[in-house]
Amino acid sequence: MNEEKNPREPQMENPLGMEPVSSLMVRFAVPSIVAMLVSALYNIVDQLFIGQAVGTLGNAATNVAVPLTTSCVALSLLFGVGGASCFNLTMGRGKKDEAVYFVGNALVCLAGSGLILCVLAQVFMVPLLKLFGAPADVLPLAETYVRITAVGFPFLILTTGGCHLIRADGSPQMAMICNLTGAVINTILDALFVMGFHWGMAGAAIATVIGQVVSAIIVIRYLLHFKTVPLLPKHLKLQAACVKRTAQIGLASFFNQIAMMIVQVVLNNTLTYYGALSVYGEAIPLACAGIVIKVNQVFFSVVIGLAQGSQPVESFNYGAEKYDRVRKAYRLAATAGVIISVLSFALFQIFPRQVLSLFGTGEPEYFEFGVRFFRIYLFFIWLDALQPITSTFFTSIGKPAKGIFLSLTRQIIFFVPLLLILPRFFGVDGCIYTGPIADFMAAAVTIIMAFFEFRKMPKYAVQHENAV
Repeated sequence: MNEEKNPREPQMENPLGMEPVSSLMVRFAVPSIVAMLVSALYNIVDQLFIGQAVGTLGNAATNVAVPLTTSCVALSLLFGVGGASCFNLTMGRGKKDEAVYFVGNALVCLAGSGLILCVLAQVFMVPLLKLFGAPADVLPLAETYVRITAVGFPFLILTTGGCHLIRADGSPQMAMICNLTGAVINTILDALFVMGFHWGMAGAAIATVIGQVVSAIIVIRYLLHFKTVPLLPKHLKLQAACVKRTAQIGLASFFNQIAMMIVQVVLNNTLTYYGALSVYGEAIPLACAGIVIKVNQVFFSVVIGLAQGSQPVESFNYGAEKYDRVRKAYRLAATAGVIISVLSFALFQIFPRQVLSLFGTGEPEYFEFGVRFFRIYLFFIWLDALQPITSTFFTSIGKPAKGIFLSLTRQIIFFVPLLLILPRFFGVDGCIYTGPIADFMAAAVTIIMAFFEFRKMPKYAVQHENAV
């Protein structure tokens, strides 16, 4: 009997297992949303200043650089989300001494992967940018920008992934502060370097790196003073089993970002090819798509913030076998996500030209293509919140295979095949219509998987109660 009670002691003491779910969701989700918004604004701010100072080619150059930034986020989520989920699941089971190793190992993996990606990006810069769809007139601007931003990759990965560990420690406000500080610095320096000193692409890149370095320093300082359990040097020694489990849990979020990167690469190349065959040329579709996708990232940052805010609540309570609290956390996140999705849909349908104008001016063809891309490509955005929230839910409860599959549905299973087929028949318009079709199909799969998972969950609770 004593063995049965011991695992339950932490859940009685930990607020994740005791406080009202709605209060926990507000406490964790709001800072997570702010942190994700700030991260999204990093690229948005750069593009705003570059669009005004450099123009359409500058906007196209930042779009070409997006796959590398996405790679950083993918590695951050692999070890950050994986480490945070493993930590909370293990804490929920009452194994405090074991849980802290997931934090230490995740921190080492974040730093190491950032250094490796930085080196690879510098060595293979030009081939990578060409692979990402950079036309000849855009390539020099893209190279200038990425040569500098690549220096910040280790700091970006450490900050993004480290913030997940900070939230797992019950300090979502600190995670928000880490990101917010870097973003404020980036914005101020962008104005100074790009508009004041007229450094163009290089100025925007330098501002970004400085902001990332400051954020990373704050993250490291916090993690060295971890609240829940002390983080000691021995916890930084890599353990194969620990790294393997962390990677398994984080794979869903990782693959989701990799899928987004693949989509970005294929989309860039498709837009460049079919744009050259249209009245718009190569640069206009590439630049407009970059703006639409980055603006859409602002919407997704809110949704992902909701998902991340629910992650500690779902993980801990699933580990503690409090399934009613797991269901409530998911329900609250999904409801809020749908409301935000509907509001975003209205904004993008009513004010697309106004949004485009924020990123500089262009020829009439620029606005014509951009408005159509906004309205059609994002037509089913009101359904898009369900997939990342549900994918994170599966990861949070220790079912990475389902999370991985769900994360791949929209981008790889549906989007890429459609992107390879539709433009053959409809030209550059085929690229535009690929988005809403993939969104609708992915949403349908998400709803079905969530329905069946929650239909099974009460049975697990009943079985446990009967066993006890």
